[in-house]
Amino acid sequence: MGTSTNYMKGRGAQVNPSNRFDKHSYETEMDIPQVLEDSAKTEYIEVYPKTMVNQVTSPDLPMDWSMNPYQGCEHGCVYCYARNTHNYWGYSAGTDFESKILVKKNAAILVEEKLKSKNWKASPILLSGNTDCYQPIEKKLEITRSILEVLWRYKHPVSIITKNSLILRDLDLLQKMAALRLVKVAISVTTLDEDLRRTLEPRTASVHSRLYTIEKLASNGIPVSVMFAPVIPGLNDHEIFKVAEYTSQLGASSLGYTIVRLNGDIGEIFEDWIRKNFPDRAEKVLNRIKEVHGGQLSDSRFGDRMRGEGNFAEIIRNQVQLARRKYFADMVVSEFNLELFEQLRHPQLSLF
Repeated sequence: MGTSTNYMKGRGAQVNPSNRFDKHSYETEMDIPQVLEDSAKTEYIEVYPKTMVNQVTSPDLPMDWSMNPYQGCEHGCVYCYARNTHNYWGYSAGTDFESKILVKKNAAILVEEKLKSKNWKASPILLSGNTDCYQPIEKKLEITRSILEVLWRYKHPVSIITKNSLILRDLDLLQKMAALRLVKVAISVTTLDEDLRRTLEPRTASVHSRLYTIEKLASNGIPVSVMFAPVIPGLNDHEIFKVAEYTSQLGASSLGYTIVRLNGDIGEIFEDWIRKNFPDRAEKVLNRIKEVHGGQLSDSRFGDRMRGEGNFAEIIRNQVQLARRKYFADMVVSEFNLELFEQLRHPQLSLF
């Protein structure tokens, strides 16, 4: 997998499509060694947005609000649906997405301003709904931790999704929040095959680290679920029961899933990637993806885009439901505590 001398190791995307908003595209003649050298560099660009907490309008997502400390993600997951959002910042969804990371240094300040707003009502916020809040640069910048500190101070609930074991750094905060039912964590597990993980998600935590993270969070009383996402037909769909069994034994409380969809430039990026890494089954995988999305690699239809349609999508859905009944039937998931934030904001209410 990825053994060609022209393959950019440590990156998921091997191409950098033109930004679809650019009126003109440019081709630069550059030798391959220079391209490979440049691909190893990651640039961090400070940005200062005016808002941080964004309303979620998609009916496919369980949360009403989300926030993203970073735009772009060095994890390099080749299938990532967030790649297309990089176009809005003037960059490509390909290698730019992995190597040009926009850093929101004022994120915690903006979150606090939102919580202090007289119109804000306690509602769980998803951290992050787009790019991973615990991607590698978080170890140095600690923006996600600063946001958690604000949320803890205001006793406000938050849901976290990540595929990085760096979340364990913040175990002290998470334990305190979990004790008051203010936090839930979802760990993304795409495969138990470390070789596949290494090429599919090159700069994410290893399979072993992710499983350890699930166990560590659960043993410390932090509600943790598993997102088997995305299911890529013909590539990792055979792992549904294994992932469910392993993670339930480690303390995970539930299992979620989505089916891969390759909208916008992601189709080109993924197709290039799979033909280079799995040439013997590239056609099978691509055709299976089309089969669950009405004959297309992409799918923007609410309801269908995350779960797919047709016989193969139904098989996947049935397997997930069976795995839930077999391995997670006795798990209890508590509801978020929304009252503490309101009591803190309006202490006089506690008198009644």
